[in-house]
Amino acid sequence: MAAKVLTVQSVERYKPDPEKRLEIPDATLPGFYLVVQPSGAKSWAVRYRVNGRPRKYTIGPYPLFDLSKARSVAREALQSAALGRDPYLAKREAAAASVAAEEDRVSRVIALYVERHLKPNGKPRYAEEAEALLRNHVEPRWGSRRIGEVTRKDVVAMNDALTDSGMTAGANRVFSAARAMFNFALSREIIETTPFLGLKPPVSETSRDRVLTDDEVRMVWRAAEAVGAPFGAMVQLLLLTGQRRDEVARMVRSEVDGDLWTIPAPRTKNSLEHLVP
Repeated sequence: MAAKVLTVQSVERYKPDPEKRLEIPDATLPGFYLVVQPSGAKSWAVRYRVNGRPRKYTIGPYPLFDLSKARSVAREALQSAALGRDPYLAKREAAAASVAAEEDRVSRVIALYVERHLKPNGKPRYAEEAEALLRNHVEPRWGSRRIGEVTRKDVVAMNDALTDSGMTAGANRVFSAARAMFNFALSREIIETTPFLGLKPPVSETSRDRVLTDDEVRMVWRAAEAVGAPFGAMVQLLLLTGQRRDEVARMVRSEVDGDLWTIPAPRTKNSLEHLVP
């Protein structure tokens, strides 16, 4: 088709040919043209040569790109080609860089960590708690940032914000969950170093050494009797066995044989089967 000066009005007037795709070249800017598909969809493109090889660069659809914008993009592409740079390759590389930039956003890395590490390797309860800590405290703070841009200063600021809000041991749990996620990113070479190096949890914790007196045990036992099943009985079993709350709460009849209770490995803290008289 012979080149014509494209105008806003003529672009609107061009009708589709149901049999074939139309290319209407622009006499104002050689190489630039309007594409009209048999469906009626319209778009813009520009043809050029780089190192003697013909190339085509798709600008985008009309009317998202109006005539003025499309012509401007085409002119830039032609100028780039005249300097020996291929605008098509530049566009493809920019798109790849954009995808890569999205892949290492903290929110994306959290999702990858949960699916590839926490769920397959962690106990269900731990995986659930760690994911909740990351979703509730880390993602709102850093989610839209590239993970490699998070610094030690950012980690310190997070620790301060958590403790200033009144969190104590909970701040340490957030710190540990975030550190583990960053270590996962490091192992996958998503980042080259982690901002948690050399940093300690924000709050010092001491082991609990408080135990109930005989009188307190007697009071708890009687209170549990008054409460009744299932929670009263569970508290009494906690007193009798000294086992962890969740281990007792999730006990099933098949784990008890005579006077021996076998806690299966998946439910113990150290992942080893535990026998309790």
